[in-house]
Amino acid sequence: MFTNRELRHLFLPLVVEQALEFLVGLTATLFVSSVGEAAVSGVSLVDAIIMLLIAAFGALATGGAVVAGQYLGNRQPDKANEAVRHLFWLAAVASLAVTAFLYIGTPWILDGLFGAITPEVRHHASTYLALVNASIPAIALYAAAAAVFRTIGKTRVTMYVAALMNVGNIVASAVLIYGFHLGTVGVGIASLGSRVLAAAVMVALALNRALPVFLRFSGKIVDQLRGPMVAAILKIGVPFAVENGLFHVGRILVLSLISGFGTAAIAANAVGTAISVFQVLPGMAIGLGLTTVISRCVGAGDFDQARFYHRKIIRLVYVTNMALSLLILAGLPWILGAYHLSPEATSLAWMLLLIHTAGVLTIWPLGLTLPVTLRATGDARFPLAVSLSTMVACRLVLAYVFGVGLGMGVVGAWLAMVCDWAVRSVFFVGRYRSGRWMQFRVVR
Repeated sequence: MFTNRELRHLFLPLVVEQALEFLVGLTATLFVSSVGEAAVSGVSLVDAIIMLLIAAFGALATGGAVVAGQYLGNRQPDKANEAVRHLFWLAAVASLAVTAFLYIGTPWILDGLFGAITPEVRHHASTYLALVNASIPAIALYAAAAAVFRTIGKTRVTMYVAALMNVGNIVASAVLIYGFHLGTVGVGIASLGSRVLAAAVMVALALNRALPVFLRFSGKIVDQLRGPMVAAILKIGVPFAVENGLFHVGRILVLSLISGFGTAAIAANAVGTAISVFQVLPGMAIGLGLTTVISRCVGAGDFDQARFYHRKIIRLVYVTNMALSLLILAGLPWILGAYHLSPEATSLAWMLLLIHTAGVLTIWPLGLTLPVTLRATGDARFPLAVSLSTMVACRLVLAYVFGVGLGMGVVGAWLAMVCDWAVRSVFFVGRYRSGRWMQFRVVR
């Protein structure tokens, strides 16, 4: 169903797209470090919330992509178009509700989740959140449009738009911070502007009726949404969104714990997070493409091909993650030196990245890429149940035990994260080998 050339054309643009997205996080942290560790800490706290929302809307978009992909595999393009239309309306309504909630609940979010932070850190966090919160509808619509192009295998489109968005974000951040000395405000304005521009471009491109699957708006909102199609999308999207959301909620709760370890720990965690995402960049990007591959195979009723591509792509994730992780580790002295952190924060960042590298080289693909195959068939509830259980039992409980009980601080929190990967990988491997995931299929 997919030649090696087609897989390269699917995966490589996704890797570039993800690299550009992560580069923005890395450079934003680097730029704002010129203001001080308090600014780095404040921006990193808010970015944890924004990453949660990006993951949630990405998960909803994945639900639409799975449904549309299975309809394409089943040779029902009209139904695929209908799925896309439903996805956009759901993303628009949900994002507006979330934006309103965050503006109303900003004081509770900052004081309730991050009450232990200093007044200076809180000031930077509040300033940054007020700006980037306005970009949430753009984040949701961009995710929905990107899912359309991934479904039809045209990932170069999302790569080019991501380049426009992220390079523009970096340039604008540099100008506003170093040229106009706006600090945290400059980073927020650059993020907001680039996301709105990218969403507008992506939605305009998705309206092209020459595409195999395209977006079309007509009539009233109530006429756009039909119960069975909404249910099919939400059946995949909601468990995945909850799973992704809980993952990031766990990160935020752990971050709340880390905020009590001091500014050096918060800064080390922020820098470590910005760098560590590059180690799993290939795996995350390939996972997006894996959804397209598996959903098309399942839609065609060909589970033999689904198993073949699953094994092939998991091996690819191991090889690419390993190569990039070792390259980053070799350049770590120069990378960390660019942040001008205190000696304590630099030492902590080193330790965190060594722990992360060990996990990436051994168990990350089994814990994070393998469940993509399960969800692409429609088996979305099992990954949700496993992720919820391991997040509470490992990431949260062990973070407290290691970090506070054993006095390991932020290092203990990252050890708990790797333990979470290990436990969930055992369950996902068992599920895959049992073959029960092949009993699920959205399109019949």
